Amino acid sequence: MSHPLSAIPASQRGILFLALLFLTSILLAVFQALNSPLRTLSAPLGILSLQFAATPERAFQILVEWQRSCIDCAPIQAYEGYLYAAFGLGLDYLFLVSYALTFSLGILLAAARRSGRWNRPAAVMGWLPFVAAFLDATENAALFRILLGAYSSPWPQLATACAEVKFSLLALGLGFALVAWLWPRAS
Repeated sequence: MSHPLSAIPASQRGILFLALLFLTSILLAVFQALNSPLRTLSAPLGILSLQFAATPERAFQILVEWQRSCIDCAPIQAYEGYLYAAFGLGLDYLFLVSYALTFSLGILLAAARRSGRWNRPAAVMGWLPFVAAFLDATENAALFRILLGAYSSPWPQLATACAEVKFSLLALGLGFALVAWLWPRAS
C-alpha cells in the first residue's frame, strides 16, 4: 500500500501543503462566522451540537431553537438558523476535500523526515483523512435530512456516529504527523 499522495513530486509537496493549509484556514474562518448565529442554549457549539445530538429529541430541541419565534418577521427570517446551517453544510463539501488533502499531505511530509520504517504507517495514516471526509459527507447528508424535518431515527444517530469516527480518525492522523515531525532524529 502506498500513500494516496505519493505521486506528488517531493519538490512540490511543501508549497502545495501551505496552499492547502491556507485554504483550509480560510474555510475554518468562514465556518466560525456561519456558526455564530447557531449558538443557542441547546446548541452551545452551533452546528457541532447538532452533529453530536445523537437522539431525535435533542435534534428536535436544537431545531426549535434555530427557528426564531417572531410574530412580525418575514417567513424567511423565521428560518434564518436553518439557512446558516444549510449553507454551512453545503460549504462543508468543499472543506472536507480541503482538509483531507491537507491532513494527508501533512502526514506525508512529516513521515518523509524519518527513515523508511515510517513509510508503511504513513501510507496507512495517509488514507485516514479521506475516510474521515467520506464520513463527513455521510454526516452532512444526515444533517440535511434533519434540517428538512427528518429528525427521527436514524438520522441523528448516523450523524453522531459519523462525527465521532471522523474526528477520531483526524486526531489519529494529526497525532501521527506530530510524532513523526517532532520525534528526535537518530544520530
